[in-house]
Amino acid sequence: MVAKVRKRDGRIVNFEMQKIANAIHKALNAVGQPDGTLASSLAEKVTNKLERKAKEMPIPEVEQIQDLVEQVLIEENLAEVAKAYILYRQMRASVRAAREFVGVPLNDIKVSVNAAKVLSQRYLQKDDEGNVIETPSQMFRRVAVTVASADKLYNPEADIKALEEEFYHLMVNFEFLPNSPTLMNAGTSIGQLAACFVIPVGDSIPEIFDSLKHMAIIHQTGGGTGFSFSRLRPKGDVVKSTKGIASGPVSFMRIFDTATDVIKQGGRRRGANMGILRDDHPDIIDFVTAKKREDFLANFNLSVAVSDKFIKAVKEDGDFELINPRDGSVAGKLSAKYLFDLMVAMAWTTGDPGLFFIDRANEANPTPEIGMFESTNPCGEVPLLPYEPCNLGSINLHKVVEDRKINWDKLRKITQLSTHFLDNVIDACKYPLPQIDFMAKANRKIGLGVMGFAQMLLELGIPYDSEEALKVGEEVMRFIYDEAIKTSVKLAEERGSFPNFKGSKWDKAGYTKMRNATVTTVAPTGTISIIAGTSSGIEPLFAIAYAREVMEGTTLLETDPVFEKVAKERGFYTPELMMEISKQGTIQEFEEIPDDVKRVFVTSFDIAPEWHVRMQAVFQKYVDNAVSKTVNLPASATLDDVRKIFLLAYELGCKGITVYRYGSKKEQVLYIGRPEENKILKQPITASSEYSGGCAWGYCPL
Repeated sequence: MVAKVRKRDGRIVNFEMQKIANAIHKALNAVGQPDGTLASSLAEKVTNKLERKAKEMPIPEVEQIQDLVEQVLIEENLAEVAKAYILYRQMRASVRAAREFVGVPLNDIKVSVNAAKVLSQRYLQKDDEGNVIETPSQMFRRVAVTVASADKLYNPEADIKALEEEFYHLMVNFEFLPNSPTLMNAGTSIGQLAACFVIPVGDSIPEIFDSLKHMAIIHQTGGGTGFSFSRLRPKGDVVKSTKGIASGPVSFMRIFDTATDVIKQGGRRRGANMGILRDDHPDIIDFVTAKKREDFLANFNLSVAVSDKFIKAVKEDGDFELINPRDGSVAGKLSAKYLFDLMVAMAWTTGDPGLFFIDRANEANPTPEIGMFESTNPCGEVPLLPYEPCNLGSINLHKVVEDRKINWDKLRKITQLSTHFLDNVIDACKYPLPQIDFMAKANRKIGLGVMGFAQMLLELGIPYDSEEALKVGEEVMRFIYDEAIKTSVKLAEERGSFPNFKGSKWDKAGYTKMRNATVTTVAPTGTISIIAGTSSGIEPLFAIAYAREVMEGTTLLETDPVFEKVAKERGFYTPELMMEISKQGTIQEFEEIPDDVKRVFVTSFDIAPEWHVRMQAVFQKYVDNAVSKTVNLPASATLDDVRKIFLLAYELGCKGITVYRYGSKKEQVLYIGRPEENKILKQPITASSEYSGGCAWGYCPL
């Protein structure tokens, strides 16, 4: 009997005939013969050959087994299947070589070449010479050990090893991943595990530069920062102490932007900031038009804090008062419609500003007696009080679909364990400032979200732009929210409620205990969804097939795995077709693809804008914090399209909204090319190594 196998990295593991059967089944699938019984029969024949060769190779190597698979397929007159198997084997060899080339050693976790590059550049530990010294599995083990150890704070007898294994398998199976700083810094001397922070900016030089210093410290540890500049007096206002003239919020934002360029978030991640100004600030026009010059405030996302009062004035075509924050005096009046149209025009032109519906956010503030929201984190999905951090993580929804159905029991277990994980992160984190440490532990906010939603829908055979998709989104997020709340209550019974529980929304709602002031968020998962090999957040696919820049001068074709599987099952898959699709991204014009497949596999630009907003709104119903979602628009979109999106987001209960019209910036991370170029050059859609969906020019710091 064959008992053991030697893997390529030298490890000896148990022999499993089913793995041979699975590999043969993939080859059968590739030629349109998905026959599980035949695959098992052929695997038995391979195993029999191995047993006859036991003397010459008592512990066979993987390559030797694969040679025998090829031999059996040819002996059984399955030439086309053998060819498919050989091609797959060659492809896997190329992937392994590419992974090693980009600096990730062989190990037991299979990730794409691009994921290997991202891991190598940003996540895996390095020695003093910059050489990678850990594998992805070792990274996940490092994180699991660090986060599980927090249980000892509450129960000295806790079975830390068992919890470590649960956390490890949760991550190594890509069922859940925490935000990037947790993966980067857990178990290191930095130890800063939170993704984002809001830092207050006061109206004096010492306060402004204290905030700048705090930003620098946070960026150095890999965190992103959000600021409201609404407290700063307007340009031209008198400075009492010097009798000088104030330069206004936008001028000070330049200093923060320049400092971010210098720091580069510890050299591992690009700096990320959110800058917010209230709609009634006297400098609001300067703020809204700040990005007319493309290189200005390049490290900032901008959002206007839009009040209910302002929206009402827009609808009534009335004026509203501008208020000097220095003394609360009226500094003038402005047409609400004029300002709103200016926001629309600038968002259409540059992607900034987005809108932050500040009154709605504060209505949902879980701890109103502690303070009110002024700003959000860099991508807008977490309104935070001054000095609050956000500890985020995302469940991979693609992993809970089995046989075209959602496995609710599996989703329940993942949600419960992920909530426990994120609560532990709060205690395991070394916060960069004492004020942040205090606020983190006073409110214990966590943000459990999702990624892979688009691929979940594809597996279920549901178009993104459909009522059924909205129903699934709402049902899934409600389930996660309910289970996260139950887990937070259970943790509170064991560990105590968050210190600011009394007077909180949970206290007023009749809960007797609650561990976390917030439990859910939907973040733009960025690089963690690339690592997990799934779609970003709740975004639709940005392309069915495309070229990925995995390193300078080298691109690889990537195809959505669900589409590739369906194409093979339905018999219309060819490598040539995948290449042709990569030149358009969308499959809507391909006659050889069945209509029902085209209806399901819609991309971001195939979807009418209102579906983006409606999807964001159904998720927001069951999210304590907010939902990050970019409404991607084609280059042909109009100002009226943007205007309708902004108003619809408000009407449907969103806490914020962002749009991006393709091609409105020279530098962007997704390149489709102009139609006339595609006809002449036949070039594929190209995505940068860190683009996973969402805003085609922005950068996701999670």
